[in-house]
Amino acid sequence: MIIRIMGEGQFEVDDTHLTELNRLDDVLGEAIEGGDDDTFRAALGALLAEVRRAGSPVADDALVDSDLVLPYDEAHIDEVRELLTDEGLVPSEPPVT
Repeated sequence: MIIRIMGEGQFEVDDTHLTELNRLDDVLGEAIEGGDDDTFRAALGALLAEVRRAGSPVADDALVDSDLVLPYDEAHIDEVRELLTDEGLVPSEPPVT
């Protein structure tokens, strides 16, 4: 799965990491629903850090569609709220390619 972090680049992340990404996404969603900016900031940081840790950077000159787009580190809680779907930011199932 190819995940883009806005303003940073793309990472190729194996589908085996989807469970952990979903767990972190759930924490992020709860923080957004509760309007808790401190928890939101920590949860967003943890989600992005996991993508960076688990993923391999895609070369800047590679033209690859992103399966998932995540906000940048300093995104405001309201910006991220607009990106949420019923499943949060991370789908529960890997994208079909």
